Amino acid sequence: MAVQRFGVWRMGIKPKLFRAPFTLLYEAMYRKIRNTYGIELPYTVKLGRRVIMEHQHGIIIHGYSTIGEESIIRQGVTLGNRYVDRPLDAPQLGARVNVGAGAKMLGLVTIGDGASIGANAVVIKDIPEGKTAVGIPAKII
Repeated sequence: MAVQRFGVWRMGIKPKLFRAPFTLLYEAMYRKIRNTYGIELPYTVKLGRRVIMEHQHGIIIHGYSTIGEESIIRQGVTLGNRYVDRPLDAPQLGARVNVGAGAKMLGLVTIGDGASIGANAVVIKDIPEGKTAVGIPAKII
């Protein structure tokens, strides 16, 4: 999380010449985290406060995703795009979303506040707030 927030901070430095050393440092730290812990969390992700990644490895977050405050993400989770011709479509998670291990959220889906996504679920449509989705494809229970 600290490396992602550092990446966001460095983009606030307006002269590119002054930003360049921080960009090199960010890229080195990003690769170290990705290779050591298996977490891909680009600086372009809109990340809320107190987000928890409970376990490392296999966490891949699309660069245009949004993760709300106090959300929990476990190992093996993917937030990615669904179609090659729509590369900017990314999942939008609300606040206090609980994502189980191995879950996949693909495309422009919105997960409502307080929703839960079961382990290994594949979410391809919106989940209303406070609901639980499980299965492949995910269904609300």
